[in-house]
Amino acid sequence: MAQAEVTLDSFERHPSTYKHWKLSIDGEVATLIMDVDENEGLTDGYQLKLNSYDLGVDIELADAIQRIRFEHPEVKVVVFTALKEKIFCAGANIFMLGGSSHPFKVNFCKFTNETRLYLEDLSENSGLRVIAALNGTASGGGYELALACDEILLIDDGNSAVSLPEVPLLGVLPGTGGLTRVTDKRCVRRDLADVFSSIAEGVRGQRAIDWKLVDAVAPKSKWDALVQSRIDAHLKDNTVKSGDAVELPAIEVKCDGPHRLYKYVEMVIDGPMKKATLTVKGPESDEPITADSFIRKGVESWMFRAFRELDDAILHLRMNQLDVTLVELKTVGEAGRVLGAEKGLLAAVDTGNRFAHETLLLIRRVMKRLDVTSKTFLTLVEPDSCFAGCLAELVFIGDRSYMLDDVDAEGESGLWLSKMNNGLLPMGNGLTRLQSRFYNDEQSLAALSSYFESEASIDCDGAETLGLVTYMRDDIDYPDEVRLFIEERCAMSPDALTGMEANLRWPGPETMETRIFGRLSAWQNWIFIRPNATGPEGALTNYGQPKQPNFDTRRC
Repeated sequence: MAQAEVTLDSFERHPSTYKHWKLSIDGEVATLIMDVDENEGLTDGYQLKLNSYDLGVDIELADAIQRIRFEHPEVKVVVFTALKEKIFCAGANIFMLGGSSHPFKVNFCKFTNETRLYLEDLSENSGLRVIAALNGTASGGGYELALACDEILLIDDGNSAVSLPEVPLLGVLPGTGGLTRVTDKRCVRRDLADVFSSIAEGVRGQRAIDWKLVDAVAPKSKWDALVQSRIDAHLKDNTVKSGDAVELPAIEVKCDGPHRLYKYVEMVIDGPMKKATLTVKGPESDEPITADSFIRKGVESWMFRAFRELDDAILHLRMNQLDVTLVELKTVGEAGRVLGAEKGLLAAVDTGNRFAHETLLLIRRVMKRLDVTSKTFLTLVEPDSCFAGCLAELVFIGDRSYMLDDVDAEGESGLWLSKMNNGLLPMGNGLTRLQSRFYNDEQSLAALSSYFESEASIDCDGAETLGLVTYMRDDIDYPDEVRLFIEERCAMSPDALTGMEANLRWPGPETMETRIFGRLSAWQNWIFIRPNATGPEGALTNYGQPKQPNFDTRRC
């Protein structure tokens, strides 16, 4: 089967253009109905039968979750269900996976899991409760979507089941967190999880409850009553505060070949060098520093717009620029304006404003998306930079960072820390990026404590002494050392770099989130290129064909 690359013009969607989901709002309840149009896949060569999905289906889902957060603050409960007969979701479309390139498979799994985590974040940090009302069979990624919900209900019609059939049918893994959520979140016993993941037909009825795979079942005659009773229970217990609805505007971007230009973000691709330069621009003028003024500015505030644009740029970099090995992270602007913009946002958060709260969570998610992007990040701190507060996180995201000490420049290179760096933007391991940087080094962390409140400038000598950058170099050595690092890095094996960087970015405690992405980067990545899965005689390659897979039985 041909290995296709998919270039996506846009990661934006609007409910009026949805082809696969129906979003309805009834007071405090949002219902997302999966009704996949089998003829509207992203590319030719497969049909999305049985509510199977491709990246286009998941992009719509991510958009719907985002709109519930910002445009429907009255919502307290989200219900997932399906329109098709006896099927909730058959999971990722197998023929789409079989015909996709290896990088696309992995990035597709990564985006899908970020969307699932986005759903869990909706519950954990925004207080909404999410119910999976499985009115038909949920297989593979369909069950993984249910696993990301707070509660799973399954119709007991003698046919509908939950399953993770990837191992027996395809020779791959439930690659977007299925195995991890079964054990870590649902607390399914290991041996029962082994049985469950080894039988293609799945588990149904009372056994699904006994094994903790679902929370409740009901026959068709009592199904609607069960779903409504769980909605009512969650509404009764929910104390989430409502707020003003904020309509999400379209992201404005100008594209010219290798150049993507947003209002506050710019991305330039250097194809021959296998390099991208991603620059975040600070506010053009002073931003609102009070709660009321931030709320009035709304979606035009720098804090909201800049990070929404950055998120879009990251997705394009990830999915459409597969040959890019290294990304230069830069900022341009005035640090004081960045810190002022943060003050307005955090003041509004302190008042309980829903839009401000969701904006802060948006920034957190965008930073996490950078953390799990398989590119080398090189952060360059220069005299015109504004690595302050939330933007200083880009320094700590960098796999390497260089700081230019140029005595002849008009300004001076500097870093500025704020409250944002002290717990408001945690990584997937539950630690801040500074805690991860200085893991088990309380002395170094203590030396930074005063800067979170004072927001004092940290100059080149200070940044090097405090360990905030990898290297500080003068204007003579800086250009050559940066150039040499880029050339050397881009000459290394991208496979080895992906493995190395994924191992180094999350020191310390393991969480469900780090295990999901660690296993995705290592095990799923590896399995997808093994002949037993994707070779000419592999299970994924020959799915649906008369020919049976022929496995190389050597374990390694």
